[in-house]
Amino acid sequence: MLNKKTVEDIQAKGKKVLVRCDFNVPLNDGKITDENRLTAALPTIKKLIADGAKVILCSHLGKPKGEPKPELSLAPVAKRLSQLLDQEVVFAADNSVVGENAKKAIADMKEGDVVLLENTRYRKEETKNGEALSKELGSLADIFVNDAFGTAHRAHCSNVGVTDYVDTCVVGYLMQKEIDFLGNAVNTPERPFVAILGGAKVSDKINVINNLLDKVDTLIIGGGMAYTFLKSMGNEVGLSLLEKDKLDYAKEMIEKAEEKGVKLLLPIDHVVAQEFKNDTPFKIVKRGHIEPDWEGLDIGPETREIFADAVKDAKTVVWNGPMGVFEFENFANGTIAVAKALAATDGTTIIGGGDSAAAVNQLGFGDKMTHISTGGGASLEFLEGKTLPGVAAADNK
Repeated sequence: MLNKKTVEDIQAKGKKVLVRCDFNVPLNDGKITDENRLTAALPTIKKLIADGAKVILCSHLGKPKGEPKPELSLAPVAKRLSQLLDQEVVFAADNSVVGENAKKAIADMKEGDVVLLENTRYRKEETKNGEALSKELGSLADIFVNDAFGTAHRAHCSNVGVTDYVDTCVVGYLMQKEIDFLGNAVNTPERPFVAILGGAKVSDKINVINNLLDKVDTLIIGGGMAYTFLKSMGNEVGLSLLEKDKLDYAKEMIEKAEEKGVKLLLPIDHVVAQEFKNDTPFKIVKRGHIEPDWEGLDIGPETREIFADAVKDAKTVVWNGPMGVFEFENFANGTIAVAKALAATDGTTIIGGGDSAAAVNQLGFGDKMTHISTGGGASLEFLEGKTLPGVAAADNK
């Protein structure tokens, strides 16, 4: 069990509190097109304001690669946060992140004030966890709060390095939620425990499959990665996605599931087409009957029923990766069926970031899930059983 100190364990009144948020939001002409990450950060920020802290926020945005790029400035985030918090968020526009503007803004702060620093990745050291920036960030604060799960799997200045220069380092509400659900639910799940893995490639999820086979009662594999498994069992897969160099691995995993007594479910029928686009003729074929110039783009109707049935009585379900090409309407039915099945189950349902989170939200099932992770890469590494540097750096209880 991961047991980290949180914002509940600190006395923040009058203290300068540096909060690492995940404001890596999509921007279009300076307008924020998806505010999920901003709203997810509000509970921690509001708690600190209410406690009378001087709240200093920092985050990265996009990949400016260590140089100031005006289109990746956090200025629009400061503006929108001011509206969401109903109070001014002072934007410290320093290309060096910690510069004269930041120092002045922080010196002028009163209890409950909020300042937002410029994009931490404007500095080259950020992604290299360089000492200079870590020290500068640390010099601003009495307490450090990490609430950015999306970057928890990376050791950067603003989430790991800074903790060497601040005495008290805790996690925010969002981070705590991720640890509770992804970390602890996977390690001490209520059973039956079902994991659903999809997405394009086996290679992206090698360690996840291996780790989950030690923990789950049922493992469901759909999406592009299923064809490598099916091929390893001798099934014809036509032009479907196939990682030839992973066939032996797939075989090993099928054997491991058998040894461990884990039920491994693979598609028994497919929706196939000859072209990779939405408006192309498609048909349904049984497992092993995909013709040479056809490719599987979604799980078939029988598979959907089997997969939905497998989660019905589950007490814990983790889902990562779509079942087909869900961005094409004609090949989104498998992903929709799984989302519906999860929405209808009484168990704890955890969506592991990335494409599955996008799918669940787009389809309108977001509020029916127990937890939707805010980090794609970070949630995968958690499911692999890895220790995330951003989590490890926070103080233990």
